[in-house]
Amino acid sequence: MATKVPYLFRLEEAARLVHTVMPPTPQYCWPLLCHRVGTEVWVKHENHTPIGAFKVRGGLVLMDYLRRSKPGVAGIVSATRGNHGQSLAFAARRHGLKTVIVVPHGNSVEKNAAMQALGAELIEYGDDFQAATEHAQRLALERDWFRVPSFHPLLVEGVATGALELLRTVTDLDTVYVPIGMGSGICAMVAVRDALGLRMRIVGVVSSGAPAYARSFVAGRPVSHPVTTLVADGLACRQPDPDALEVIRRGVERIVEVSDAEIEEAMRAFFYDTHNVAEGAGAAGLAALLQESSKMAGRKVGLVLCGGNVDSGVFARILAAHG
Repeated sequence: MATKVPYLFRLEEAARLVHTVMPPTPQYCWPLLCHRVGTEVWVKHENHTPIGAFKVRGGLVLMDYLRRSKPGVAGIVSATRGNHGQSLAFAARRHGLKTVIVVPHGNSVEKNAAMQALGAELIEYGDDFQAATEHAQRLALERDWFRVPSFHPLLVEGVATGALELLRTVTDLDTVYVPIGMGSGICAMVAVRDALGLRMRIVGVVSSGAPAYARSFVAGRPVSHPVTTLVADGLACRQPDPDALEVIRRGVERIVEVSDAEIEEAMRAFFYDTHNVAEGAGAAGLAALLQESSKMAGRKVGLVLCGGNVDSGVFARILAAHG
């Protein structure tokens, strides 16, 4: 990767690559959602990609790099709770690469099925994402395949193409709320804001059942924490990535923790107000904004709806639970 090339130029090159496969996703200001929150809200619809999540962008950029720089690679190995794995399988299949994806036991049934439909060999291992990650590392060594981490500069560059679309379309946002899983989405938002020279505030959002990044943000170092969230698998991080944490501590104003109940309420709000399906991680930004609605009154706010891949049975239960 050419480090001397201006970063904005690299992002524009990445965007051209991504847009050969998919169009830019929309950003809409939904009247009912604005009324609910009490301020102007713009939603970046990353649930409108070919895999229903923002991760596809990073997979496309990283796989293109492998094709050009490591032509002898036979396959890739990674761990995921679903959207990262779909991204890699989608992109790897375009280049004829085999894909092994490790997921923890009890992972989303429909995300697992989607990865297999994209050609991935799916392996279940361990009780959480961290255990699956460690097993993926062992498999990569055994097979001598390329190990794809959940956080990598090229994944961030790819994901940043979505942030570039948003911030060049809605140029005067005061604050944007970004969910944090392993960190690629929020680091991408920081990178684009800084590359464009904007003064926008960035607020990270984690599940209170997976608060590792929030605790690490305060401590100034990576802090591991058990994961207990039952609805936000995309936020289920036990061990933060040190490089992602460094970017977050430098470029993010604060991190908000939201409960499973708040996330479920936000999932219902997205569906009622916009008729969009948001998975738990995808609704986390709205959950945080609703929690802070009085603080954000009168400001122009952005939300990243990072994915809509929730199992149908789970979503039906959440919708039915509205009193």
